[in-house]
Amino acid sequence: MIKKIGVVGAGTMGHGIAETFALYGYDVKLYDTNATVLTKAIELIKQELELLAEEQFISTEAIQPALDRITLCTDLREAVADRDYVIEAVPEIMELKQNLFKQLDGFCAPETIFASNTSSLPLKPMMELVSEKRKKRMMVCHWYNPGHLMPIVEMSFFGNMPPEVYKEVETLYQSIKKQTVKVLKDVPGLVANRIQQGVAREVFSIIEQGIAEPEDIDKALKFGPAFRYATTGQLEVADFGGLDIWCIVGDNLLKVMDNSQCANTLLRQKVKEGKLGIKTGEGFYKYAPEDIPEIRKKFMKKLIHQLKASAYYV
Repeated sequence: MIKKIGVVGAGTMGHGIAETFALYGYDVKLYDTNATVLTKAIELIKQELELLAEEQFISTEAIQPALDRITLCTDLREAVADRDYVIEAVPEIMELKQNLFKQLDGFCAPETIFASNTSSLPLKPMMELVSEKRKKRMMVCHWYNPGHLMPIVEMSFFGNMPPEVYKEVETLYQSIKKQTVKVLKDVPGLVANRIQQGVAREVFSIIEQGIAEPEDIDKALKFGPAFRYATTGQLEVADFGGLDIWCIVGDNLLKVMDNSQCANTLLRQKVKEGKLGIKTGEGFYKYAPEDIPEIRKKFMKKLIHQLKASAYYV
């Protein structure tokens, strides 16, 4: 049974992963090479837990015990040596991950299960430098950002791992109230990101063609397809609408929709201009620096409300 968790990397994803496991009672060690990053991570975790309490998702009394379950480490061996499950959330660089897993293989017990939070790198080359025995206990467990709020975790089942090991990890994630998606083939983007990119491609194309303004495009998505998607999957939507209708509409629309094989030119131009979104104060919308903290908080609150509501639709 998995009881002790190790998280490697305390950035955007890593801190949320550590926070979630700690909130649900697990002993967590959070590692980063940079002590300042760790200090910022634990403060951010505290703020996020306080917001969860403010929105009555957890009790105020649950905050400190969750924080107490997280041990911060700058020594990798210390962080992982006694762990049952170790997940990495380091930058998406294959060589970096390969060398990390090689180190982990030497530091951890033979029974320890390794996972990568990647959604863009293939598993097989990530396992090249570990022992054959360890390869049977390695997988992708891809979280969505923000990790402490988004319920999904995509889990690889690519043929390297015995079913009983997969089931052990699946049970772990069910214990922290995650919805697991079993991915059967090692493809870039796994499942959710491929679906998301399909939507994004058409959205960016609609802007580029001047068909509608950003506000109206987002409104069309939020109060049209995404309104259903919050509770109903695409295949369910198709069944309810009638597959004959979906077939006709597909024949009519798909031939005139974007089929680009690379990022949209408008999106690329925004990046070139340094308009990266909320982190730079402008993307498709403008964000006044003094408003950004409240904008982020409002974004998190919407996800918390959605998370609470989603419990009724599982």
